[in-house]
Amino acid sequence: MTKTDPVLTVDRHTHPSGAAVLRATGELDHHTAGALLGALDELDLARSGGLVIDLTGLSYCDSTGITVLVTAHHRAERAGRPLALAGLGSDLRQMFHTVGLDQIFTFHDDVDQAVNALRS
Repeated sequence: MTKTDPVLTVDRHTHPSGAAVLRATGELDHHTAGALLGALDELDLARSGGLVIDLTGLSYCDSTGITVLVTAHHRAERAGRPLALAGLGSDLRQMFHTVGLDQIFTFHDDVDQAVNALRS
């Protein structure tokens, strides 16, 4: 069995509420982090209703991936916009709690819950 290079796809859309939504699918690591960083670079957070990063399809995240998510948090903060994470599986959620990311991020089961939390 041959190991293939990790793949990450990032889809971007605007929720009807005005929040920017980035959906990351695959593995978020040092090989693929540029895809999410590139999508973040393309956003005009100051004109959005906040940012939701949908991690429902994320199968793996390493320290580089965590750094990208923290970068997203800082960019949203500088733009004065809220950020929420959606769809984190139980293993990744536990890892995020272990490394203390629950201190800076809010976690929601799905995009709609995350968007609702941005409004409150």
